Amino acid sequence: MKYFNTILETVGSTPLVKLNKVTKGLKPLILGKVEVFNPGGSVKDRPSIRMIEEAEKNGLLKPGGTIIEPTSGNTGTGLAQIAAVKGYRCILVVPDKVAQEKINLLRAYGAEVVVVPTSVSASSHESYYSVANKLTAEIPGAFQPNQFANPNNPEAHYLSTGPEIWDQTDGKITHFVATMGTGGTISGTARFLREKNPKIRIIGVDPEGSIYSGDLAASYKVEGIGEDFIPRNAELKLIDEFVRVSDKDSFTMGRRLAREEGLLCGGSCGTAVVAALKISQDLSENDVVVVLLPDGGRGYLSKMYSDEWMRDNGFMPAPEYSYLAADLLDRKKGRGKISPLIVVHPEDTIQATINAMELHGIDQLPVVTEDGHNVGHINDVIAMQVVYERKDPSKTTVGSVMGRPFPQFDINAEIDQIYKSFRLGNAMVVITKENKACGVLTKFDIMSHLREKISSSDQVLSTKEERKPKAEKAKLGA
Repeated sequence: MKYFNTILETVGSTPLVKLNKVTKGLKPLILGKVEVFNPGGSVKDRPSIRMIEEAEKNGLLKPGGTIIEPTSGNTGTGLAQIAAVKGYRCILVVPDKVAQEKINLLRAYGAEVVVVPTSVSASSHESYYSVANKLTAEIPGAFQPNQFANPNNPEAHYLSTGPEIWDQTDGKITHFVATMGTGGTISGTARFLREKNPKIRIIGVDPEGSIYSGDLAASYKVEGIGEDFIPRNAELKLIDEFVRVSDKDSFTMGRRLAREEGLLCGGSCGTAVVAALKISQDLSENDVVVVLLPDGGRGYLSKMYSDEWMRDNGFMPAPEYSYLAADLLDRKKGRGKISPLIVVHPEDTIQATINAMELHGIDQLPVVTEDGHNVGHINDVIAMQVVYERKDPSKTTVGSVMGRPFPQFDINAEIDQIYKSFRLGNAMVVITKENKACGVLTKFDIMSHLREKISSSDQVLSTKEERKPKAEKAKLGA
């Protein structure tokens, strides 16, 4: 007969799964290390079991004792499961941004949950670190694993996660991508992989608002990753590169993983995959990228998988504002006066460019090759500089003086993605279809669209107000 003595023996040995649809157009093999296959549903099961077993060996945790830990949920789940099997009391201190599903899950294992505010500094007496320390000091027989400083956290990954990835890729891994919270996962795994092959690049992924990548500490919605201090377990010298990812991009990619890859993942998985795709743009078909997917998505059904929550937090446009680039191009054509695509080619002269600008009353144009690729831009300042430097504009080519290309977006991109580009200071974007330029959009096009939507909404409200008295009179007459 084949069986495990307890559920705790099933920790580890999680699969590598190839990502297929979200990686379209990229050359390297990109593999997800799917940690939801652990019994507690996350990568945190690995350090949880090791920290408790080592504490038992060293007499720090004895029968009848209490496990206390500050956690965003996943480490807490691992500890709560261990406490249930081994008969310990378990008290978990969680920040108030943690999804209710996670809190319910902790309680389902029999743990006691203390919820504290997120919007306080690590040194505040209300922070989840301070509250956990206070409870540990007050309760007899209490033990705090302290995943932020306990060396058994990274050691668990050195002994399990790293060897598994090395064996599963047959030693062919070239890049390891992981989000950073306590620092244990990336540090322990990186240390093992680097011992096997010093050339493996380690990519640390950080949410906007975390200080790992040099940002000022600020609030963010992704759970379980990033910090407002540098934990002892974070070996930053092992990290070759940091990639910062926004909440919106994290949640959007997390939802894509569920709908396109069948992987119901948490927000931090989306964070990690966004970074993996970004660094893969410059890699070859000989590269093997392993991206660690920390947990599953069942603990986030009321948050990132809720359209209402996504809209309320500004991560998804309301239906009436949900338009694609293609829709705006069609509206632009409908105005009739301007072609949706006016371009110049690299071999065109500056004189021809000036003539085109004067003809259409515009001061900047994208530079597109004959086969439709967006390669640069030209504007009135560049043209004026040619004349100022006494160059012959009829002999100076656009390609010899053009600036960098305008940002480009696929024709099926949502306008809120394009808006973000304008917010960064870009004046124009190029719209592509099958990677070939098919139109341009400006700030004016976005503003015209929004003005029409606002006017339409006001008109609907006005009509409702006009009808209201009539409806009331009809009711009274009846």
